[in-house]
Parts: sequence; structure tokens; C-alpha cells
Amino acid sequence: MRQRIIVALGGNALIQKGQRGTAKEQFENLRKPIGQIAELSREYNVVITHGNGPQVGNLLLQQMATDEVPQMPLGLLGALSQGQIGFMIESTLDEELMKLGLDDEKLFCSILCYVRVDENDPAFTNPTKPIGPSYPDPQPGFVKTSKGWRRVVPSPKPLKIYQYREINKLIQENFILITCGGGGIPVFKKGKSLEGVEAVIDKDLASAKLGEQIHANILIIATDVKKVAINFNTPNEKQLDSLTLSEAKQYLKEGQFPAGSMGPKVQAAVNFLESGGDRAIITSIDTIIEAINGKSGTQMFNESQPNLLKWMEGKK
Repeated sequence: MRQRIIVALGGNALIQKGQRGTAKEQFENLRKPIGQIAELSREYNVVITHGNGPQVGNLLLQQMATDEVPQMPLGLLGALSQGQIGFMIESTLDEELMKLGLDDEKLFCSILCYVRVDENDPAFTNPTKPIGPSYPDPQPGFVKTSKGWRRVVPSPKPLKIYQYREINKLIQENFILITCGGGGIPVFKKGKSLEGVEAVIDKDLASAKLGEQIHANILIIATDVKKVAINFNTPNEKQLDSLTLSEAKQYLKEGQFPAGSMGPKVQAAVNFLESGGDRAIITSIDTIIEAINGKSGTQMFNESQPNLLKWMEGKK
């Protein structure tokens, strides 16, 4: 059986710092990571997940700019962004597969997904996730951030990806899948129905939960840095080539990884490894293939796996 890999693409895979986020920019930015993913599909079953922060922010700004069109809840905007980004990834992937001569043998599709959360999650009493446009002056229900005053919403923990069965079935048919866009659409279970909620799920935590449900072997979190660092931005900063599960948990406890940046990524890697994943990697979107070969990124693994530890030592 081919190993299963989840590649979680950060926001910079589509919109890089300083860019406006035009369609042309986003398509051009996707070339590098999607080209690597197309190459990986020769040997692995691949699931692509992705963020959607800038895109949802733009949709919020568009609907706040006019009263002529009815405003939509955040869940529907998330669904819109899943379709938008899914199309961009699909079309780029199609072209990259054609370059490799794999377009006749590789199938792919995007899966809209929603995610179960607990209505009693403490996040609902302490909204912390900034979304949408920023404003220079205070606004009702907004908080001050480094970018200005922004709306904040809860960010509850993902408990279940509802579409995992469909994803499993398509993986067995060797599909390359695009799913969990923006962490998925959060819902409550109400009897025999599902109720949407105004919240945002961290896409790395959602990717780890999906990895648990589909028994993925490797989770790659592709972001804007090549490696995880401790003592970040200090004279004692140290970039890490590898990180054991116990070390990662200890560093999280010490507060080495801030909640607004590297913290959720390391926590997602910890969750994935604790649920049975073989290896988690945090790396740059430019070095996905090098990272999976153990030659880049921060390789994270459970120290109870002696064979993997031996393999890691051989890569140094």
C-alpha cells in the first residue's frame, strides 16, 4: 500500500507578504508547492489542505461594502472560499500533472467539508481569531491587533471531519484530494441535524484530525519558514532539524511557540503523532520534497519509533 500524506498549505502558498492577492498572483504562487505535490503523487496518496484567511477576509470586506446584496454568515463565506481555492489548486495541479505526463493516470477533486465542534468549547467564551479587514478606529465587537482593529471570532477545536469516509473511499481509488479548506466549516450536532456556527477552525489542527481519521502516515505543514525555532528572535535562537514528541510537548508547555504563529502548527503535529501518525514535518512551501526526504524542515516523530529515529540519524 502507498503511504498517505497530508500537505497543509499555509496562506503564503496563495498570497505572499506585500501582495494584493490578485488572481494572477495567487495562481503564480501556487506553481511551486503544487508542482512538488504533483511529483509526490508518483509515490504517495496525497491529500491537500489549505488556509483561506485572506480570501474570507476579502469576501467579508466585499459584503460589508454594500447593502444591496444580503450579507451571508461566515460558514457560507467559508464554503465560497473552499470552492474558489479548490478551483485554483485543481487547475494548477492539472497543468503540473500534464508537465509530468501524469494527467491521464491521476484523478483529483475538491471536497467541501464541515467539521464538528463542541458547543461548550471554551473558545466560544473567549473569541481570539481575527478575521476580515482592519480599521484604524475602534469598532463594536472588534479588538486591536498589529494591523488595526479587527473582528474576532471563536476558534474551537475540531472533533470530527464529517467527510472522512468519502475521502477514504477516494484515496483508495488513488484520487489526489483537496479538502479541509480554511479548517472546514464548523458545525454543532443538534439531534439529527447540524447547525452552523460563526467561528473559524485552525486548518493545521483540522488537518491533524483528518490525518487521524484516514490513518495518514505523514503530515507536512508547509508555511513561510524552513524550520521551527526555539528562543525565536533572540540571540539564542536555534533552528531545529528534528523534534521528538516529548520535546515538542515540553517546548509548548514552556511557551516557546506563540499561539498566534507557530503554536498551532506544533500542536497539530503533536496531535497527529499522538493519534498514530508516523512523522510530522514543518517546512517551507518551497522545500516540500526535500523535507519529505529528510533533507529540510523540522522532522517531528515519536521517540518510541526506533526505526524512524535510526532513519533520521542517517539523514544528518
